Amino acid sequence: MSKYRGRLQIIANILSVIRDGAKKTHVMYQANLSYRLLSRYLTEVLDAGLVSFEKGESYVLTARGKEFLTRHEEYSKRCKSLEEHINQINHEKSALEKMCSNTIRTKNNLNHAGRNRELRK
Repeated sequence: MSKYRGRLQIIANILSVIRDGAKKTHVMYQANLSYRLLSRYLTEVLDAGLVSFEKGESYVLTARGKEFLTRHEEYSKRCKSLEEHINQINHEKSALEKMCSNTIRTKNNLNHAGRNRELRK
């Protein structure tokens, strides 16, 4: 898994912080974003109707924002499962490749041993 967050992950992080209502600075620190990035993403989630600004002081999730979070959590689970499956496949591929390399080395070792015996004669 990449150490850098993509757009969807950043949005999900913001929405998770806002889940129970939050002020801008709280969102910024909890979502680990610079003020500039937070402002950009808050504009985006407000425009998308995922978040609303209530009583002039805190951000809250809309029904659409809650749906986004639920769907993103399922999406993340599926991605993680696929990543684990791909890792298992790659591990098996490596094991098979190693077996081929060992077979070739063993064959080469036998050929060298045979040549050495012939040279000693």
